[in-house]
Parts: sequence; C-alpha cells; structure tokens
Amino acid sequence: MFGATGMALTNELVSLSLRPELDPGPEPHRTPLTEMEVETFARRLLQESAGAPLWVFAYGSLIWKPDFDAVEWQRGAARGWHRSFCLKMTRWRGTQAQPGLMMALDRGGRCNGILFRLADEDRLGQIRRLIRREVGTIEDAATVRWIPVETHGFVRALVFWAGPKGERVSRKLPLETVARVLARACGHVGSCAEYLYLTVKHLEERGIRDRNLWRLQKLVAAELLSIHGLNDITQSR
Repeated sequence: MFGATGMALTNELVSLSLRPELDPGPEPHRTPLTEMEVETFARRLLQESAGAPLWVFAYGSLIWKPDFDAVEWQRGAARGWHRSFCLKMTRWRGTQAQPGLMMALDRGGRCNGILFRLADEDRLGQIRRLIRREVGTIEDAATVRWIPVETHGFVRALVFWAGPKGERVSRKLPLETVARVLARACGHVGSCAEYLYLTVKHLEERGIRDRNLWRLQKLVAAELLSIHGLNDITQSR
C-alpha cells in the first residue's frame, strides 16, 4: 500500500474549497430519464448480464461512495481507457458561474481501478440504483457500456461515463488548466477538490496510484495555497 499520508492535497486544504451553494435543479437542455425509461434501461442491462456474475468497474466516486451491495472486490485494469477530467459540470460540484470538471473514462491508455462483484440478490434493483445515481438523463445513457477488465484473467464489467460525447466534453486539457478549475469549483454536493482528494486517497488505500491524478492533487494543493494566500505561511514553517 502506498498510504495517503504523502498527499499534498489534505483534508484541511479541501475544507477551504467548500462553500454553501444552492441546487439549481435539472439542466434545461438535458432530458431526465422517466421511471419507465429507468426500468427499461435496467431490464436491458440485466438481460445483457446474461446470468453471469455482475461486475462493476469503479475508477472514481464509486470506489468511495458505492450505491450497490458488493460481495467481493479486486483490483483490475481497463486497457484502452484512462481517467480524464473532461466533462464540464454546472451542477453537483460546479455552478454556472464557476463550472467544474467531472471525471470520465476516455479512449487510450490504461486505467487501474476496482472491480466490484454485486450480490445476486435483487440484481435488478441494484442496477436501477446505479442508473439513477450515475445516468439521470437520456443524453448520458450512451456512456454506460460493458468493457473487458483484466484481473485474474478477464471479466466483463459494467462501467459508467465511458467515452462521453457532446458539447460538454473538453479533451486533452493540460493538467495545470484542470487544477485551476478543480481548486475553484464547488456545487451543492461539494467541491471538485474534495472529489479529487477522496478519489486519490481511496485509490492509495487500495494500492493504486494513478500518475496523472497524483500530479494533479499536487497542483490543486498549490492552487488552494495560492488562492488563500497560504504560500508564505507554509514556506516559513
């Protein structure tokens, strides 16, 4: 295990990024899934699981805030995918005035994450919960897919927010640009700096270090120190 104690981004710094924000409600240009559409989508995924063990590949918040009943977990690698803060976000952890960036899987590279095997009991209900949490709108449904994940052999796993498309997507942003956004964006559920901190921390606890995220947490820590005028204080210690 690496241990998260070496992180530059700390809980104390993250607290500086948090502020109260009102929920603006659903984005007007996106179409929320109806309960009937959620049910149809869930039953389709249930049928596609074909009675085999149902694995979910977690690479971000599902690692530290799962919404399913897992009976087993393993480290796994998704080849041909990598983590990317590429989705502009004006709700949840961002606002119209200060948009944030949400992490998704983008094409290319390799992503080390966590495979969770869901309990067989109430599989349909658990899929419904995942859809409500991760998808929400018709436009986002296309980001849900099955991918092969390498572990002890290969397993077929369900993944959310893979290969997003549309006007919200900004690919290949420099890490310095991403860090400036993450250090400043906050919405009604929390800040982008908090999301990054929890993701890196929990990956570290499970023995996974993402090189780009590790560099990014250092950059966000430096941004927060600069924003709050703490550089001189830390250097004098």
